[in-house]
Amino acid sequence: MTSETDPIDAMPTKAFFVDMLVRDISLDRAILDLVDNCIDGAKRIRPGAEPDFSDLKISLHMSGEEFEIVDNCGGFDVDTARQYAFRFGRPETAQSTDYSIGQFGVGMKRALFKFGRYFEVHSGTALQKWSMNVDVAEWECQENWVFDFDEITNASGEPDWEVGTRIVVKKLRPEVASQFASKQFKRQLIAMLRSHQRQFLAWGISIELDGEHLTNTELQVSSGDGFDPAVEEIIFDEQTESPVSVRIVVGLSESDPSKAGWYIICNGRVVLSADRSEQTGWNSVAEQKDGIPKFHNQYARFRGIVFFNCKTSRKLPWNTTKTGLDSSSKFWQSVLPKMLDHTRIVINFLNHLDEEIEEFGPSAPTLLSLERQTSAQDVEKLHGQRKFSWNETAKPEGERKKRILYYREESKLEFLKTAFGVHTAKAVGERTFDFAYDEQGGDSE
Repeated sequence: MTSETDPIDAMPTKAFFVDMLVRDISLDRAILDLVDNCIDGAKRIRPGAEPDFSDLKISLHMSGEEFEIVDNCGGFDVDTARQYAFRFGRPETAQSTDYSIGQFGVGMKRALFKFGRYFEVHSGTALQKWSMNVDVAEWECQENWVFDFDEITNASGEPDWEVGTRIVVKKLRPEVASQFASKQFKRQLIAMLRSHQRQFLAWGISIELDGEHLTNTELQVSSGDGFDPAVEEIIFDEQTESPVSVRIVVGLSESDPSKAGWYIICNGRVVLSADRSEQTGWNSVAEQKDGIPKFHNQYARFRGIVFFNCKTSRKLPWNTTKTGLDSSSKFWQSVLPKMLDHTRIVINFLNHLDEEIEEFGPSAPTLLSLERQTSAQDVEKLHGQRKFSWNETAKPEGERKKRILYYREESKLEFLKTAFGVHTAKAVGERTFDFAYDEQGGDSE
């Protein structure tokens, strides 16, 4: 019975809540969230600026029938599970992990519901272990919003066990099952894990997907022979208990359009990788004389990295899925203009380099100096304050070269390719030029 004075019921249905919770995150990002939780466990048991994770391991297995992730990164106790881990959102009273990457209290739950309709969680610490399982269809029919423990075991009198967490998801959603069974999806996921978890892989943590051991991707800039990357370090909120430290590294690397752009890293987690969008300043002020143009392959050597670090992760400029930036963050708004200044300087150099290559070809002196005399430096090792610089005294080797460009009928071009035994139009052009030059006695004059 209800009365006219009863309050309005605004509670969402569980089915609606679950559907909305999983809608705005991709499958690979949901898996990354689970890996992030494992790494936060590693950070709790191995705190420090550059921790040694060398004996810690995260193993993933996926198929068309189930998903499993297992780690030995410390686990969490019954009280944490009861009070915090399965709450939808992070309560203010929840114990925080310094420099965490799973700060919003939604990642694990969102992933479990997105994957399937049944899940198990088993976790053990040095003092106790526990387990639970949830049939989502049955849970949605219940009025309460709680999950029940299946088993709780204290360490007293028990043999030693490995501390860590194991999660299993079954009754997969059809669209999830097809992707988990896909070799292409697994290849894409491996690339994403290598890129976004590169810092933690470098610190020694082991990540395996269906038995394949992952290595970190390299992030390096060139240094030596007058070439120096820019390095700038800034600290915000320095007078508070949780200052935000920022380190910007901008320079040159191998010419690879797929790797060029800005990398944004928050507490070791790569949020943006090789970003070349307006979000990081590209094509945002192109109408100005000293603006940043739209990215094209002329800038394939550009590398820019911004490291944000803070004990309190909610102060960092990332969104809840860690797939992009919170552009309203005051720290991001303070850092972006500095990024633009550094970008302009490097872009000006790359424009100069392009003009020099246009004039001298592959023997352009600055290009030769860059490729022959510099070495690749890991960006993690670059600290302090320095300006971007390059070797402005490089001298050309040999005689200046000029480009020749002309067009001829395709049938004639194919004929000469066959006649000369070459495979490109460029090779035909070089061969015909040399032939004509020799015929005219060019070297005999």
